Amino acid sequence: MSDSSSDDDVPLSQLQAPAKPAAKPAAKPKPKKKPPPSPSSSDDSDDEPVKPPPKKRAKPKPKYKESSDDDDSSDSDDEPIQKKRAARKPAKRKAPAKKEPAPKRRKSSTGSTARKPKQLTKVQRLEKALGAFEWWNAPDPPEGKSWTTLEHAGVTFEPQYVPHNVPLVYEGQPVKLTPRQEELATFYASMPEDGPQLSVKGGQREIFQKNFWDDFSKALGSSHTIKSFKGCDFTRISEHLDRQKAIRRSASDAEKKATKEMKDKQLLKSGFALLDGHVEKVGNFRMEPPSLFRGRGKHPRTGVVKQRTEPDRVAINVGRDRAPPRCHEPGRSWSDVQHDDSWRRSDGVDATRRHRRDAIAATPSPRRHRRDAAHNATARRHENVMSQNKYVMLAANSSLKGKSDFNKFHKAMQLKGCIDKVRRDYQRHLDSSDRQLKQQATTMWLIDVLALRVGGEKNEDEADTVGCCSLRVEHFTFHSGGKDVDLEFLGKDSIRFKQSIDFQNVDSNGPRVHANLTQFCKGKSKNEQVFDLITPTELNKHLSSIMPGLTAKVFRTYNASETLQNQLPKAEDVKKLPTPQDKIVAYNEANRTVAILCNHQRTVSAAAATGLEEKADRLEQLKTQRRELQSWKGLSSKKIPLHSGEDPSKKAAELVDKAKQMKNDAKTADEKVAATKAYESAMDKRRQANKAKQAEAHKFKNTPDEDAIDKRIEMWTEKVKKMEVELRNKEENKEVSLGTSKANYMDPRITVAWCKRCDLEISRLFPKTLKDKFNWAMGVDGDWRFEAAEVKKN
Repeated sequence: MSDSSSDDDVPLSQLQAPAKPAAKPAAKPKPKKKPPPSPSSSDDSDDEPVKPPPKKRAKPKPKYKESSDDDDSSDSDDEPIQKKRAARKPAKRKAPAKKEPAPKRRKSSTGSTARKPKQLTKVQRLEKALGAFEWWNAPDPPEGKSWTTLEHAGVTFEPQYVPHNVPLVYEGQPVKLTPRQEELATFYASMPEDGPQLSVKGGQREIFQKNFWDDFSKALGSSHTIKSFKGCDFTRISEHLDRQKAIRRSASDAEKKATKEMKDKQLLKSGFALLDGHVEKVGNFRMEPPSLFRGRGKHPRTGVVKQRTEPDRVAINVGRDRAPPRCHEPGRSWSDVQHDDSWRRSDGVDATRRHRRDAIAATPSPRRHRRDAAHNATARRHENVMSQNKYVMLAANSSLKGKSDFNKFHKAMQLKGCIDKVRRDYQRHLDSSDRQLKQQATTMWLIDVLALRVGGEKNEDEADTVGCCSLRVEHFTFHSGGKDVDLEFLGKDSIRFKQSIDFQNVDSNGPRVHANLTQFCKGKSKNEQVFDLITPTELNKHLSSIMPGLTAKVFRTYNASETLQNQLPKAEDVKKLPTPQDKIVAYNEANRTVAILCNHQRTVSAAAATGLEEKADRLEQLKTQRRELQSWKGLSSKKIPLHSGEDPSKKAAELVDKAKQMKNDAKTADEKVAATKAYESAMDKRRQANKAKQAEAHKFKNTPDEDAIDKRIEMWTEKVKKMEVELRNKEENKEVSLGTSKANYMDPRITVAWCKRCDLEISRLFPKTLKDKFNWAMGVDGDWRFEAAEVKKN
């Protein structure tokens, strides 16, 4: 410290004297000057900055600056010319003070405000990183393994029930309930009266209420005041729940942000896993909340209480060399910790171990994975309604799911190479004298031509859904004097299959299949099975003898993909589709053909029906406005109605902003409810204002000439055409689920290649979720085709 403080007083010659140890002194001054100076030296730092001695000659500059700052022009006439020139320099040095707002200058030079890069959250950064891993270019795990290492943080549980203390009314009297009893009563009160479970039209009301009362009465106990379900009135609890919904809808921006941050915190904690060293997103890491089981269709267990999932009903699956995640419920532990990383060959086919480089275009033979989900799950839980295991799987965009999808579509391509062989097999046995072989051949025809699911055995606790092998006599209606048959049954998820089949014209084998069905139904009661000598297991075993790994399920994937490829417009026809909207409609038509083949239906919701009505009204309004425009041609300027100049949408937008501010300012429950009502009222007024604005949209603000009217007629004609296409597309697809086949049955590479051939962005057909799910398919060329793939021998 003493050395450094005395540097200013040491002559220059003495500082330069020690020349021999040049390396050490050269290195020493640098670290000495980095630390902050001592208080004694810092006091003088403003007047005498610590600099090497040669720079002492520059000391007059601060004094010169001070004199020039005081009065730069007063002494200029008495100073020599050299000093005058020197005196002008400080004026130039004042310029940096003017350049302080340098960022503004940069913004003005470009003519626009420079945007700051968007700050991504931790969750967003992780999700971005997920897309960086190209699993199809990564090496396969060791033979017989699905993965090498697996590490995750377990699952999250629903918080415990918080009582609201609203009584249940029984026979006109309020009854106080325990927290457990109140929770069950709240489950029932939350069910909508016009829903499929409680509405009279749904046909499930009685069984739903019976199953609920069975569980509710157990919670009440035999000595409780409530003795029957009929005397229970859940109105007060329902009103309380409606009020809570209104309060939640009035959440301020700060409350919404806090809720999102809490969910992101949960997602960061348990929503990601490390699989073979790569980050993967976990799908359903949040345990299902307790509620009443609804089921699909006429389910015999509807109304049963779904119990809260506790840690002792959850088993964890992690790598052997990884520590299992800690259970965050105090005093609780997992039911089991397992290390299931293996897969079993279900059909005896040797697995092909190889890199998936060029997998997208070359479609190599994929690895086999067993169907049991345990080895691909991070956790397993046992649920009480159907008494079965449910699995916590990685997300749809994970590498494991991607490999599974790739294998599925590759198997369908292998079937394309063997389809003629499969068809020759069942055609040969359609007239067999062996009744079992004849039934087997007939079921294969139904699965191939009608794309029916194979079906399976059902117990009494499951919905009465059937497939091909479990069809009963009551599902067929034969018409005399022809080959027409009506086939109607409830399929998977209680979706009704209803189709009239003309076996005479469906294909060349139709008449023989019709004769076989007539024979199999003859002499049987309506509840007996048509194919009583064949089971799904036996059918799949026979199919795998024709092509290794072939099951009845592969036919639906093959038929869906092949139908899409054949139905999409060819290259020469794409030229006739000038706009992206025309191309989307053409694709949806092909997609709809696949959905109808696979019987992918959906019910038309009230919101969808309202939306269709609004679009139809809008189309009629556009046509009326176009007729008005055409009638104005040739009229005198005084007779042409002009635009009123009013814009009611501005006032409505102000009301919406005011209602949003009310939501942000609301503190009490009453204020939140009032803010919700004000916001809903403002939104309704905005919709009405937009309609009023649309009613005058075709009018002119100033008197138009003939050319202006012609241009607006042309503009309205384009609007009418666009709306007609959009309405027709919505109307045709309102009862058909296009998304099911797009996400599960149609090879995504067909869609990606077609989009590239017709210069259409894939985002117009695939939402972000599908693009992430099928990231392995995005790199195919425009000439890629769904072609036959080679089948590996045993």
